[in-house]
Amino acid sequence: MLKTILSISGKPGLYKLVSYGKNLVIVESLTDKKRFPAHSRDKIISLGDVAIYTTGDDKPLAEVLESAIAKFPEGVDAAEYKTDEKLAEFMSAILPEWDAERVYKTDIKKLIAWFNVLVKAGYTTFVEKAEAEAPAEEEK
Repeated sequence: MLKTILSISGKPGLYKLVSYGKNLVIVESLTDKKRFPAHSRDKIISLGDVAIYTTGDDKPLAEVLESAIAKFPEGVDAAEYKTDEKLAEFMSAILPEWDAERVYKTDIKKLIAWFNVLVKAGYTTFVEKAEAEAPAEEEK
């Protein structure tokens, strides 16, 4: 699901991939639903490719967002999480094994902003059912 949700450097918010073109992609803002082209020179990152550093293996963003939606189903009040202590508290609540040395405060603020945009846009499931059921089938 997160493969089609994009972050574009220099542009606020998140965007849904609509179509491909020659040297560009057509995206739609999750907040105001406006469509526009994003060119190949723009730094475009799929949220499906993002992971959070932990003390063990890195956690895919989808799993972190699933944990966040379980704890904060209505989203997060970003104003409440302004101090370093509050940001660390937020991360510890959703991902206890996060690596405090490699995950910067700006990363946590961006995670909160992305989470709020996704929740406001109606996204409440971030891990595909096939992905979630695959490990259970392997154990049998």
